[in-house]
Amino acid sequence: MPLTDLRHRFDPVRVGSAECKAWAAYYRRDWAKVLTGVFGMVRHGFALGPVRNIVGACYVLRANQLWAPYPANDPEAAWRYMTRFYRLAHEAGRLRVDPGQAATLELDWWRAHRERQREGAPDGELENRLVDLYAYVYGADPAAVRPAARLRAQAADYSDAWVAAGCRLDDPTLARERQTLIDSYAALLSANDRGSPS
Repeated sequence: MPLTDLRHRFDPVRVGSAECKAWAAYYRRDWAKVLTGVFGMVRHGFALGPVRNIVGACYVLRANQLWAPYPANDPEAAWRYMTRFYRLAHEAGRLRVDPGQAATLELDWWRAHRERQREGAPDGELENRLVDLYAYVYGADPAAVRPAARLRAQAADYSDAWVAAGCRLDDPTLARERQTLIDSYAALLSANDRGSPS
């Protein structure tokens, strides 16, 4: 799907705010609130329709639950659930992707974040994996989506700092994370102006 279609499909404030809620709840292992946040991301980011929004959010939630344990998680099962999510988006006409490939790229950035968070992986790896995901899923020029990827990686840094400080909901770092996610999605929309790769 051309990146030009994104402008009519999501509000960066709604999607970024929903993602921040989902991330915060994920690290507090509050799965009901993760589902609420993920539902907001799916509804406002993909607009799959009333039933598909719920089903898609449940797939993403389950993928996150399977990914969450450290170090004994289940990446293969998480991949299967993310493949189901991307298949829903593809069948709804919101994306034109191979669902398995999109899920692979999704888990690549999850893995890069975990390696950065837990093992001190190189700083650029997370940003690069997000660029790969955006370029593929939205049919975009990698250079055009790099600012959005850089901001989302920065939001992950705020999230990690918030987790390290104790996951307090009154910690002002959470507000910085939320704003950076909003800025990231705004940058993803502005990448529209640079067009898709030839």
